[in-house]
Amino acid sequence: MVGDDEPLSKGVEEGSILLENETQAVLKKPVSARRRRIELCRAGFSGNKRLKDPSEGGSISSSPPDRDADDGLVGIGVAERPKGSGPPPVAVHSHGAVSVIGGRREMEDAVSVAPEFAAPSRHDFFGVYDGHGGAGVAHLCRERLHVVLSEEAADGGWPRVEGRWREVMSASFSRLDEEVEAMTWGESSERTMGSTAVVAVVGTNRIVVANCGDSRAVLCRGGAAVPLSFDHKADRPDEIERIEAAGGRVINWEGYRVSGVLATSRSIGDYYLKPFVIPKPDVTVTERTDKDEFLILASDGLWDVVSNESACRIARQCLNGRTAKMFPDAVGGSTPTEAAALLTKLAILRGSEDNISVVVVQLKQLRIKVPH
Repeated sequence: MVGDDEPLSKGVEEGSILLENETQAVLKKPVSARRRRIELCRAGFSGNKRLKDPSEGGSISSSPPDRDADDGLVGIGVAERPKGSGPPPVAVHSHGAVSVIGGRREMEDAVSVAPEFAAPSRHDFFGVYDGHGGAGVAHLCRERLHVVLSEEAADGGWPRVEGRWREVMSASFSRLDEEVEAMTWGESSERTMGSTAVVAVVGTNRIVVANCGDSRAVLCRGGAAVPLSFDHKADRPDEIERIEAAGGRVINWEGYRVSGVLATSRSIGDYYLKPFVIPKPDVTVTERTDKDEFLILASDGLWDVVSNESACRIARQCLNGRTAKMFPDAVGGSTPTEAAALLTKLAILRGSEDNISVVVVQLKQLRIKVPH
């Protein structure tokens, strides 16, 4: 079948799997049972209630995450759909996620997974939110963005063309931004909160990605990395032009061009930086092919230290079973959750100092061809 992995050679069978040296180091490094349990926790994303309705005078707040005393990690995962639970959605084979606190003192990332979120349309929703100034806006995005999107999509009919998708995504991000403002108007400290957002709506025929900030979505197509989003950095020429046209000033700081205190030029929230930081997303609509294997969404805690190509190669070797075959004591299987955990560990080993959240969406079954 087009897109299947390459044959498993004799050399691979004897232990010469083609993984990066750093990845081998991650797999061979002892992992405590506690740390593994945290990273591969089979839990949902409902979490504790953190937000009050604006009509009740509430404000955005967040509960402190559970921490591991040994390694300071917070992790969550999405289980693959259990066998015997009925047919899975046509669009997605399986999915998994891992989110860890990494080198930060606080966990400000959030992840959202909503299978068939806009019934009766059989589309799955996935989102990664990288908060800053606090976790409140990221938590609100996790709870609300897919809900808002389903409402906007239903108003006027489910989007079927790229232009309509751009309208729906832009309207959803703008509406959520307004909800954040309504919850933060009375708290000056909370007006410094914000969150990036990268979301994917996966259907049987296309993948729609909307990105606002510097999280990222990458598709693995026939073994090649295909970026489906573009980072909004304040050093991008088009962003510099937009910020300066709005009356802002982009300055140099330690070798980086930044607007205010943020390296990203777009986000939800951050009212103290408006109109220079905006919530408008870039939207890409990608027609699916039979070569499409899986999708990775992650916060910049991964992408700052791992390239698109490396992430796809490592996840692919996990999903097709190579990694588990070669390192059975370190990797328990070939699930998307295992792939997400492997990418997270690699980012930590490479020195990522940020929260790290990774979602892996498997679009088809991968396997190794064993020669007869």
